[in-house]
Amino acid sequence: MEPQTSENASKLKEMLAVSPYNQLALKSIPHADKIQIFDTTLRDGEQAPGIALSSDDKVRIALALDDLGIDIMEAGFAASSDIERDTLKKIMDAGTNCTVCSLSRSVKSDVDAVIDCGLDYIHTFIATSDLHMKYKLKMTPEQVKERAVSTVEYAREHGLEVMFSCEDATRSDLGFMKDICVAVQEAGASSINLPDTVGVIVPQGMAYIVSEMSKVLDVPISMHCHNDMGLAVANTLAGVEAGASICQVTVNGIGERTGNAALEEVAVNLFANYGVETVDLPKIGQVSRLIERITGFPMAFNKPIVGRNAFAHESGIHVHGIMGNTLTYEPFKPEMVGVERHIVIGKHSGEHSVRGRLDALNVKFPEEHMPELMSAIKSIAIGGKEIDDAELIAIAEGVLWKKETKSNAAVLNSIAVFTGKDITSTATVTITVDGEKKTVAETGVGPVDAALKAIAEAVNPAITLEEYKLAAVTGGSDSICESTVMVKNVQNDGNLSVGKAVGLDVVQTSIEAMMAAINRDFSRQKSE
Repeated sequence: MEPQTSENASKLKEMLAVSPYNQLALKSIPHADKIQIFDTTLRDGEQAPGIALSSDDKVRIALALDDLGIDIMEAGFAASSDIERDTLKKIMDAGTNCTVCSLSRSVKSDVDAVIDCGLDYIHTFIATSDLHMKYKLKMTPEQVKERAVSTVEYAREHGLEVMFSCEDATRSDLGFMKDICVAVQEAGASSINLPDTVGVIVPQGMAYIVSEMSKVLDVPISMHCHNDMGLAVANTLAGVEAGASICQVTVNGIGERTGNAALEEVAVNLFANYGVETVDLPKIGQVSRLIERITGFPMAFNKPIVGRNAFAHESGIHVHGIMGNTLTYEPFKPEMVGVERHIVIGKHSGEHSVRGRLDALNVKFPEEHMPELMSAIKSIAIGGKEIDDAELIAIAEGVLWKKETKSNAAVLNSIAVFTGKDITSTATVTITVDGEKKTVAETGVGPVDAALKAIAEAVNPAITLEEYKLAAVTGGSDSICESTVMVKNVQNDGNLSVGKAVGLDVVQTSIEAMMAAINRDFSRQKSE
């Protein structure tokens, strides 16, 4: 890709706060200016179970990847179908700046399919491990070598640039790999790829293989690391330290089984810890989200770099630090990769979090009522509920509403509501009004209707329900609900009184709103 300007790179480096020990422990990369990003989202990424991209989907993704600044795009497997070949042609016609290539088995018909697409770069492969040669290919090492060399020669004769892969390299005999790779290099391969096909090597092992292969090869070495053991990114970085210069990756780490080394993780680590500039980092977030939407493949909340929780903070101690300097609890600022920080209001939030969020929303909330607000938040969030901005405002207003009700003339001692399919909803309440305790049971068309009728009957049979409103604050199934109740004749004088409440439970919130309306009317009497 075209390197980022020094000015942009300097700005991005100011957003970093990685460990100073990294520079003491990591090896320098003298070939930093030669590092390339080889993206295989459209080939290996699509092979993830459950992902099936249309031709238009692949073109959209190809254009986004090209804009991100990748160097090489493995856009498909030309020999797999007519549709795949047509898609590869569309991607070529789209005029991308990066090099576009197709995967190919070491079979001449596969090479012909790539030629038919108009591509000038091909990625050929053949298995080199004893396990694969014996049980999958049923070929001898000599036959495998001959097939590999003849395919590379055939592709070169037709003007294609060739990358050659030793499938299952990390379980292959090193001597045989050196032999076959030297042979395909002499046949014209311009780069050699060493795949950790089933994700079984460790970083030290990858570094060893790359170092050994570097002794006999003059062409760039590539790595294609799978994540079966959770080491794909670490193995890729270890390979780069050892001399490899092409990193095969996928956006969001999608791919066969547990996926591949994630583009965003490799790119950020290369920049943060080695100073290597590859893709346009601030565009990572938008590309990641695009891939997630189109593939329908959801990211784990705790996915590094781009996951929902990557820059989310709930703990009061952490948020306090973030408000002072974001780098106290972040390795780099989220804008470096084009995502946003998210301060979560929930069970673990402290007053600093809540106060900071209210200030950001321009909500003036009295300091003296913060204890009540914090208590309400923690009560609602106890089950893991995250409170969004609209819900926070509703809770704050609910707290203030309660504080305006100066009377507790009517106290709800207990309530039990019975409801279900083919059952008439029944509510039994015990309420103390001016020191007198009453227990009443009423039926209704639903649990809310039954409960409100029972409360009214217990306080004053003359009470009428003039208006009842219930709304989900955000519209989600776990949304906080806001209930508004208007009653008349609490004290037989025709006065209207309104009560409000917010909470998670529809019935309980409605009951609290009803009690608030009743006590608000008694408050009027006291103030008079």
